[in-house]
Amino acid sequence: MTKHNITTRIYPSGILNTLSRSEVERLHNASKGGNLAELIRRCALAVLNSGNRSDDVETLMERHQDFSINVQQVNRGLQLELNNAPGSAFVDGRIITGIGELLSAVIRDLIYFDIQIKNNDLHLSEGITNAVFEILRNAGVMETQAGPDLVVCWGGHSISRTEYDYTKECGYQMGLRGLNICTGCGQGSMKGPMKGATIAHAKQRKGKGRYVGISEPGIIAAEPPNPIVNQLVIMPDIEKRLEAFVRLGHGIVVFPGGVGTVEEILYLLGILLKPENETMSLPLVFTGPAPAADYFWQLDAFIKLVLGKEAGARYQIVLDDPERVAQIMGNDMQEVREYRIANKDAFYFNWLLRIDETYQRPFIPTHENMLALNLYRDRPVHERAADLRRAFSGIVAGNVKPAGLAAIREHGPYEIRGDNIIMEALDTVLESFVNQDRMKIPGMRPYRPCYRVIKQ
Repeated sequence: MTKHNITTRIYPSGILNTLSRSEVERLHNASKGGNLAELIRRCALAVLNSGNRSDDVETLMERHQDFSINVQQVNRGLQLELNNAPGSAFVDGRIITGIGELLSAVIRDLIYFDIQIKNNDLHLSEGITNAVFEILRNAGVMETQAGPDLVVCWGGHSISRTEYDYTKECGYQMGLRGLNICTGCGQGSMKGPMKGATIAHAKQRKGKGRYVGISEPGIIAAEPPNPIVNQLVIMPDIEKRLEAFVRLGHGIVVFPGGVGTVEEILYLLGILLKPENETMSLPLVFTGPAPAADYFWQLDAFIKLVLGKEAGARYQIVLDDPERVAQIMGNDMQEVREYRIANKDAFYFNWLLRIDETYQRPFIPTHENMLALNLYRDRPVHERAADLRRAFSGIVAGNVKPAGLAAIREHGPYEIRGDNIIMEALDTVLESFVNQDRMKIPGMRPYRPCYRVIKQ
């Protein structure tokens, strides 16, 4: 049954409950108009739309074009005024508690970045890393008293039921071993591990399990937070989101996915292939059910072809064995612990990982920038990985992000050029994603590629 839109006022939760009058005034002023107000509106709508299976951002925005959110000053500090909010976020007129918490996280992170971080020195690598740290610290997701136990799970939002059930079983097995889960916060491979872990944590009588979701404004409408996320962080862009994953997590599991998943893999491998990170302890496992075997062997061949065999040495492929995946992650946490202690690094944030500015600077996927990518093999491998990551990032934008969708509509598909071997491998991988419905959740509209691969 379709629920009617709701107009109401709510008090935010978390850190927004304890603000000074000066802070409340600054929050109120920062959200009154301009780009920030529209950003808050779009991200808030995505959170209120949690549970929706569609990744059609433009349809969502059009359906709720009369929705608005205002930050109001009241005697108790701060109040959020919601006008024409999706009724699915409410029960008997009261906002669902979890959704209310996620909505507060949106306000907290977007306004914190605008007020406290945006004008800092974000041109140098150290300044960018400090910004990532400060956003995560302000969000309260760093467990300073806990040992290494947070597994980052990457994978697609458009996956088969068999693949989804497999991610859930992996999450269950990791949860039985006391591990917590961090994902991109959406559906599919992002929801499954969290759902499995909740059952395992309950069985083990684990207090409060951590289900951390890390998103960014460009993607959150296409991948709204799933209901299990209990710690949401909105990073300002995809580059800081990726850095947050690899600095916050202690191990990474990759499930079947599409272009966004390959973007994440290329980002991490490009960093790990830097000589300074050669000894870094960060377990990485690719895994899926038996029917996904071809997907992983094709991905493995692509990585080794474009980045070299040394890239293939940085990960394991485990097929159809959730218990083995969990054992690897559980056992390797001790190695991560010993490495951090020996190198005097924190458990809650990986300061030792060396990340070049080329991986940190925001990439705007315009047609000109996509065409200018240097996708040739006569470059250092970590630089080649950086531009390959940007190519996949641009395709993600063209598939689901509002700015990318608008650019493709106006100028046609992005053109991606490079040498024949890399382009042939890229074209093969992308074509397989299209054939396997990994580009978008299948729906009424057939997928139309937002890119054109040009071999030279």
